[in-house]
Parts: sequence; C-alpha cells; structure tokens
Amino acid sequence: MPYQATTFNVMIASPGDVAAERAMVRQALADWNVIHSEARRIVLLPVGWETHSSPEMGQHPQHALNEQLLARSDLLIGIFWTRLGTPTPTHASGSVEEIESHIAVGKPTMLYFSNQPVRPDSVNTEQYAKLSAFKDSCKQRGLYEEYVDLAEFRENFFRQLQLKLNEDPYFAVATATTQVTELAVSKTELSNEAKALLIAAAKEDGLITRVAYLSGMDIQAGGRNFVENGDRRDIAMWEAAVEELARAGLTEDRSGKREVYLVTHAGYRAADALGETV
Repeated sequence: MPYQATTFNVMIASPGDVAAERAMVRQALADWNVIHSEARRIVLLPVGWETHSSPEMGQHPQHALNEQLLARSDLLIGIFWTRLGTPTPTHASGSVEEIESHIAVGKPTMLYFSNQPVRPDSVNTEQYAKLSAFKDSCKQRGLYEEYVDLAEFRENFFRQLQLKLNEDPYFAVATATTQVTELAVSKTELSNEAKALLIAAAKEDGLITRVAYLSGMDIQAGGRNFVENGDRRDIAMWEAAVEELARAGLTEDRSGKREVYLVTHAGYRAADALGETV
C-alpha cells in the first residue's frame, strides 16, 4: 500500500580504504527502511559520489561534489582507517572538507575510526599522521566511535543509527512536520462527491480513472462510473471532485496526464475515517 514519507539523504564520507564499511552502511540503511520506514514515515537514501554525482567542468572536483551531494545531504557518516584522503584547496582531504562543512551548517554527523590490525608496510605514514592529527582535533568537538573489526562496526552502527533517528532534534522536527501535515489532510473538508470517489477507490484497487471521449466523459472508481447521465453539469461536478482529491494529497496523478489517479497513504487513512458515512 502506498504511503507518504520524508526522505533523508545520508552521505558517506570516507577514503578508499574502508570500502567494506561503506557497503555495510548502505545495507544498514536498507535494513532500517525495511523495519521502520512505514511506521516512522521516513526513508533513508544513501548518497555517494559513485551514484549521485555527474561530470562538471570549470571548478575544483570537491567543490562540484559539495554542490551536487553535500548541500542536499541531511546526515553524514564519516569513516576512517589508515588514510585521510586527497587534499583539497582548503582542507586536509575531501572527506574532511565534507565533514567540516556539514557540521558548520548544523546538520548531524556520525564519525567512526577503525582500530583494525593492518600490515605496517601497507600504511602510508604521511597519510596516517594526517589522520591522527584530524582525529585528535575531533576529541574536543564531540563524540566519535572506534571499532576493532567489521562485525563490531556493523553492530554498533545499526544501533547508533536508530538512536540518532530517535533522539536527534533534526529528525524529530521533520517527523513532527510530516505528522502535522497528515493530520491537516485528514481534517480537510471534502465535498460529498470527493468522499464518494475516495471511498469507492479505496475499497477496490485504489484507482480513479478519467476518460474523455467525443460525446462525454467517464469517471470511474471501484468498478462504478460516477458520470451516469452524461450531462455537462454532472461531468463538471465529478471532474471537480477528482481535482479536489488530488489537491488535498489524497490521490496522485500516476499517468501525468490527469487520466489515472492512485489513492495515497493519506487518502486511505481519510477513507478509513470516513467509513460508510457517504
């Protein structure tokens, strides 16, 4: 059944040595959506340069990524192991620039540092020194998480993600706004014709169709044609009911041609509230 939800973009900022953790974050977001999305009216969308960026010439690559990805992101997940990443004109690395810029605008950020064992000869000492300096700079600016292996990271991240979404005011405000919107929709005063269409559609396949032809029009829902006599006044009345439901957010124009409308989650809730009163 369709439902309305607020989408939060989750950006993953990390160098190339934590690919496994990046994959785990994406899977954790998918798992959260499966378990909580419908009840919370929230969808978490992972955002990364590999999936959400496009070629852009005429500016530094990091600046382009900031415009295309970072500015649209709500939650940022930063993950580090032995590398800090490639420097930018203003910061020690692209990941650091993303993290600092995200924090600067007051959006929530979760930082993770890996303590997994590593072969000494595989470590770039310059990169590791820069990473240590950045980690030290974070100690007085908030809380970060350290982990010893991938299993611990997976377990801790999924638990902490739920805490973040439950407790951070950023997500609480957005959830409350969605709930208030749905409440306002549910109290919308509908005409009797709009109520009849909505209830009929909700009882069957959730569809309202409007088909125009040379001599008139059919407006159907729940297996019934509501334009019974073909009179132009009658057609105008039922057309107005179709548009009324769409404006209230109780249906959506699925075809893009104002011919096929699908009842939304708010529409089903409104139909349930109306019951058999029409």
